[in-house]
Amino acid sequence: MNPATCASTRRATSPQARRFNRISSRIIAALFMLAGAAAADCASAAEPATQPDAARRSELITLVRQDCGSCHGLTLKGGLGPALLPEALHDKPADSLKATILQGRPGTAMPPWRRFLTEAEADWIVTNLQKGFPSD
Repeated sequence: MNPATCASTRRATSPQARRFNRISSRIIAALFMLAGAAAADCASAAEPATQPDAARRSELITLVRQDCGSCHGLTLKGGLGPALLPEALHDKPADSLKATILQGRPGTAMPPWRRFLTEAEADWIVTNLQKGFPSD
């Protein structure tokens, strides 16, 4: 038997190692629960913290309707990409949608939009897609 394996086996089965493993598992579980609660709070936010001004909102509406619409359909009902209508997005986490907008989806036709949008603008787009995107 490999002496290193034997030593690590002894360490893993010692009372201190078992106690450490139990405590570590509980800490990790608690961290996952906290992360999940934080994500749920973010997803349920009704409005982004900062709103783009009227001129920028108009630009964002055009961007979504035309640029996003070129793959997701000009009416956002779907095409190459999935539908971007409230009924298709209402159960999707807002942070996940925002990440998709900003970072794209590697291996798919979805490009990253980070160089054209701020995080606040991506939040605004997600909020409006989930409640029904304005037409102009």
